[in-house]
Amino acid sequence: MNMKTQSNDPLHGKTLEMILTHLVEQYGWPELSDRIPIRCFYNEPSIKSSLKFLRRTPWARTKVEELYLESIES
Repeated sequence: MNMKTQSNDPLHGKTLEMILTHLVEQYGWPELSDRIPIRCFYNEPSIKSSLKFLRRTPWARTKVEELYLESIES
């Protein structure tokens, strides 16, 4: 993979924690759980518990990454 390809990826260099923190700051837990209805976003949400779930659940992580990309494009 060359440097040009890496620099064009908006997720390059972003950790899951950075992405999730951005989304919580932008939307808050209630709206985030409306947009992505997973229990860890509406039942006693925390960054730590959400990261644990997202790291074990590829479909949920994909949804979080997609929402992040939408949020930085608008």
